[in-house]
Amino acid sequence: MTGCHVMAKPASSRCNLNCRYCFYLDKPEQPQMDDATLEAYVIQHIAAQPGDDVQFAWQGGEPTLCGIDFFRRVVALQQRYACGKRIHNAFQTNGILLNDKWCHFFRDNDWLVGISLDGPAEMHDMYRINRQGNPTHDKVIAAIERLVKYQVSFNLLTVVNQKNSQQPEQMYRYLRTLGTPFLQFIPLVERDNPDSVTDRQWGEFLKAVFDLWVREDIGRVFVQLFDSTLGVWSGHPSQMCSLAERCGHAFALEANGDLYQCDHYVDPQYLLGNIHQTPLSALNHSNAAHEFGENKLTTLTDECRQCTVRRLCNGDCPKHRLNGKSVLCAGYRDFFRYSAPYMRVMCDLINHHRSPVELMSLLQQSR
Repeated sequence: MTGCHVMAKPASSRCNLNCRYCFYLDKPEQPQMDDATLEAYVIQHIAAQPGDDVQFAWQGGEPTLCGIDFFRRVVALQQRYACGKRIHNAFQTNGILLNDKWCHFFRDNDWLVGISLDGPAEMHDMYRINRQGNPTHDKVIAAIERLVKYQVSFNLLTVVNQKNSQQPEQMYRYLRTLGTPFLQFIPLVERDNPDSVTDRQWGEFLKAVFDLWVREDIGRVFVQLFDSTLGVWSGHPSQMCSLAERCGHAFALEANGDLYQCDHYVDPQYLLGNIHQTPLSALNHSNAAHEFGENKLTTLTDECRQCTVRRLCNGDCPKHRLNGKSVLCAGYRDFFRYSAPYMRVMCDLINHHRSPVELMSLLQQSR
């Protein structure tokens, strides 16, 4: 039995920011998820998971707009219907509305919080502005300070765009000072958007950050792409859906119960169904869900199939493909080839029951 991941959007596309690169703001707004839909989702999502651990992910729009009482009901429903399974929650937010009550809630219920931050103020505020057009960096930093104060587990998600990609060292050194070792870098790839990162910029950015990480921060800072790449070198599947061999079973749930194939494909042709009419488990095992997942593999170009780094990127996210090929292809290929000697050494250390942290000492000795 195959489980599924669901990115639930209880506030629909409603948001208190007006980020210049957001692809979700143009989606039709819906009323907030009602109690009947919430209860149906909690019951069905727990039932759809074959293992003892159930991961819930809450996103938007901006989920804090639902209010903290909505998520107190979430916890109560999860406790009522857990059936002995372990429940985990991740909450992605811009941080603007986080106050002491929210932080108490996250800490007391052991929720993981993802905070969107695109670097220092001059980088972040270039794109991430509020509805009045004002900068938001200082409010995000205040939210991070609260999370640190209340000892809430959190990570930072950074959208890499045309501007901040030019300052990889400054941005990385800044992010790693903010109270969490967990960092994610997401490339901005939106067609006809001049702020999107190019393949060359993406590759140079990754190599520059990797140079710092591999010499200073192995075992101390955890960059999702680097950890996932090392995992693939060690024989594990990619941790990142964008670089996995197949898509699918990573759905987006709208506030009215509509289930879509993916967060990047919330369009009518990718609507799987509604959980009020068809249970989540049945939608997960539908032919449409299976075919969507297989399509990533079957539509690879001949160039991709023959590429020496295919196992590390698998042609990238279909959303990033143009004429069958990822617009970031050259950047990913450059990074994977550049990092290969280091990954090989870390993999060998792991295979000999030693820590990859030792690579930092080896690099210092070779200077």
